[in-house]
Amino acid sequence: MTQSVTLYGIKSCDTMRKARAWLDEHGIAYVFHDYKSQGIDAVHLRKWIKQVGWEKLLNKAGTTFRKLPEADKTNLTEERAVALMVAQPSMIKRPVLAAGDALEVGFKPEAYENFFSKV
Repeated sequence: MTQSVTLYGIKSCDTMRKARAWLDEHGIAYVFHDYKSQGIDAVHLRKWIKQVGWEKLLNKAGTTFRKLPEADKTNLTEERAVALMVAQPSMIKRPVLAAGDALEVGFKPEAYENFFSKV
């Protein structure tokens, strides 16, 4: 593989640990981008949203989203979702795996196998 691979997420997340272990076991070099220490900007999020949609990128099942006031959770739009994710990156579904223009959101071993067979 000639493309650089970046894994976006939060270090302490269990799903992130599984994704990192999978990449390590398969000898795939990657750069880890930690939202907690490095943040994420709206430009990245909008680019990803064009590929996967904001509904897939926004983690509504997570604690951070569930703790929001009801008014912030209802009638969400793409712009409001981007603002929430920039302000609180814990609301971004994890991990986001990027290689060139290819993107994978979430972690499942079979999805990673498929992803790396194409990039």
